[in-house]
Parts: sequence; structure tokens; C-alpha cells
Amino acid sequence: MLTSDFDYYLPLDRIAQTPVEPRHSSRLLVLNRGSGELEHKVFLDLTDYLHPGDLLVMNDTRVIPARIYAKKIPGGGKIELLLLKKKSDTVWETLVGGKGMVKGRSFLLPNGLVGRIYQILDGAKRLVEFSEAVEPYLTQIGNVPLPPYIHETLNDAERYQTIYARNPGSAAAPTAGLHFTKELFDNISAKGIQFAFVELQVGLDTFAPVTETIVHEHRIHTEWCELPQTTADKINDTRRNGGRVIAVGTTSVRTIESASVGSLTDRVVGFQGPTDLFIYPGYQFKTVDAMVTNFHLPRSTLLMLVSAFAGKDKVFAAYDKAVALNYRFFSFGDAMFIY
Repeated sequence: MLTSDFDYYLPLDRIAQTPVEPRHSSRLLVLNRGSGELEHKVFLDLTDYLHPGDLLVMNDTRVIPARIYAKKIPGGGKIELLLLKKKSDTVWETLVGGKGMVKGRSFLLPNGLVGRIYQILDGAKRLVEFSEAVEPYLTQIGNVPLPPYIHETLNDAERYQTIYARNPGSAAAPTAGLHFTKELFDNISAKGIQFAFVELQVGLDTFAPVTETIVHEHRIHTEWCELPQTTADKINDTRRNGGRVIAVGTTSVRTIESASVGSLTDRVVGFQGPTDLFIYPGYQFKTVDAMVTNFHLPRSTLLMLVSAFAGKDKVFAAYDKAVALNYRFFSFGDAMFIY
């Protein structure tokens, strides 16, 4: 299977630069993966496709204000830091923008903390060591990082958080969840549908295109995730009672399926740890019955995951229709419901 098989043409003006208001007014493209039938709705209509006894599983990670501007020591030249992954209280894997950021180079943060380049990694990635734990200061000195294809200023940083975000740790939002509102939650609950939560800490690698020619040769990034036992119990009860397990976002899919792969039975068990599960066509889903997802970048592992779930031909036919009908793509764009 070739990576080029997952390329498609997208006019730049289809990339959403700002979110719609209210959140649930975004468009919703509904795909029946059995028949390939498409329906065009708004996200508030999602309730019409949910059944009493279904379970929505959502990623409650919260994006941290991980972009920090600092000054070199000595010299005072400006650099930009993007915290990617916490290694210890004082050491972070970080993207560093600026010249001369070699091993041992120091820099000064706006609150007076000092950092130094501890180790050179691939490209602009560095291990950075701070003079003390930086996390408690991020709300004061950091900014929420938006994806590289968004060029407009976001006036309300909470608009890049789901309304149920509670566990800080991600460099990017689980964007399928951005469409949910309290009104929609109330509508879903009133229909007898339950919610459960997982956590997957989203890294910026989620936006990176696959560069290998052959799909299976790609080494997917590793992300930390947790599926609590309480969520596992809800999933198992839902399946036993004939309901559907509906994942909100590809991050929830990866977490659920990672826990399923690790189980020695057909029951899902609680799981915590790193996952490098790479889902592409040919993968046999263990637990997920339906999913809510946004429109994904060409050549991305996320597009490959969705193609594995619904069939590549059906997904690309849906994307062609979405482009033709001016759907909005990527993080602040419209959504799909695939069942």
C-alpha cells in the first residue's frame, strides 16, 4: 500500500482558519460505511444517529500553553520553544526555533527561569532542561499552540479546547470534540446515551504527513494514553447489552483499540501507557463501532485510520463530495459521523 494512495487535492480556502459559533453549528457529513450513502447535516443533528444504549467515548485531554518565547544567554536574541513531551519535572522534549541552539546553550524565560539545551534530537527537536519545573508557570508565560496551517489569531484560547477538557498534557486538541456543546450533551443524555472518557496526550506529530513510500514502513509516533477501568466497564456493559461503542475522534479510537489489543479476552481492560498502534487499511477493529471525526490532512496517519474503518474508496468519495460542497477542513473545520 502506497502513501501516495492517501493524497488528495484540497484548495487552500477550504482550510478553516476560525471556528464557527456556536460549536454545534458546524456541518456534519454522515457516512454509512456499509452502503456508502452520504447525508449532509449540522452537528446538532448528531443525536438523530445515536440510539439509546450507545456509549460515546471522548478524550478529555487539555491542551497546555506550550509555546514560549525566550531570549538567548548571552546575546538576548529571541527564540521560540514548543514543549512537546514531559520527560521529568525539569526536562522536556521541545521544538526550538532559533539559530545557534546547540548543546549547552542557555536561554531565559519571561518569568526568570533559565533553560539549557541538554541534548540534540532530530531536526529542531531538543531535550531542554529548566532550572526548576516549568509546568506551574505555563499559564503565565505560555501560549496555546495552534496547528501550522492556521494563520488567523485566535482571540479566545478556550475555543481550542473541548468543553470537557480536564487533564493538561497535549500539544494539540482532539478536534472532533470541539463541536460539542452543553446543549448537545443534554440532548444526547436525554435520549439514554452514556458518556465515558479516556485520555490520550496529543503530540504535534499527529499533523506530520507520512514520508515513507510504503505505508507499513512508517514508524508512527508514540503517545501516552489511559483508558480507566471505569470506562472499560462501561464499554463492556454497552457491548453486552447490544449498544454501540462510538469513539469521538481518532485519539479515542487509538486508545480504545490499544486497550482492546492488550486484552487476552474479548473484554476491554483498563490500560495506561504509551501506544504506537498504527491503524491503516487491513486493520481489524476490535471494539469501535462508529466514530465522530474531522476531515484530515492528506497522507496523514489519521486519514489512514479513517480509511481502515470505513474503506478507502468510501472515505475518498466522501472527501471529494466535501470539497465540492465547500465543507471546512482540519482542526476548526466540519465533522463526519461514520457508522
